[in-house]
Amino acid sequence: MSNQAIIDHLNEILKHEWTGVAQYSQASFIIEGPWREVYAEKFEEDAKESFKHANLIGNKIVALGGVPVAQRNEIKQSKDLTEVLQNSLAFESKAVEMYTKALELAEGNRPLVVFLEDILLDEQEGVEEYTKLLRNSQAVVQASTARKSG
Repeated sequence: MSNQAIIDHLNEILKHEWTGVAQYSQASFIIEGPWREVYAEKFEEDAKESFKHANLIGNKIVALGGVPVAQRNEIKQSKDLTEVLQNSLAFESKAVEMYTKALELAEGNRPLVVFLEDILLDEQEGVEEYTKLLRNSQAVVQASTARKSG
């Protein structure tokens, strides 16, 4: 394992996690309607988790001899709850993909592998949670629309 290769990839992950801080925070701010009470808190918690991961990854980059990036990727935002949930699922799925690649790069460094596996578990739980939330979100939106037009 080349330290530079893993540092470069961890910096890409760090940019992704910084994006999560901003994207989930923004979603918690702008979500409106009857589901705000439920989802604003969920998105705020997800922003905190992304910050926790960013902190862990940034410190690991320094430990490996690198310099953490201070940039993020473009955020996706919407006031439409289903779209926000879809964006969140895509975000978590991308994180799983990125951490899985990092594990391949870390092969042979057992402590780094364990470190990355712990974060990967959080990301996979995020994929599963958003998948479950999206299963019934269309039914909720359709029922809400039917009540408004009825």
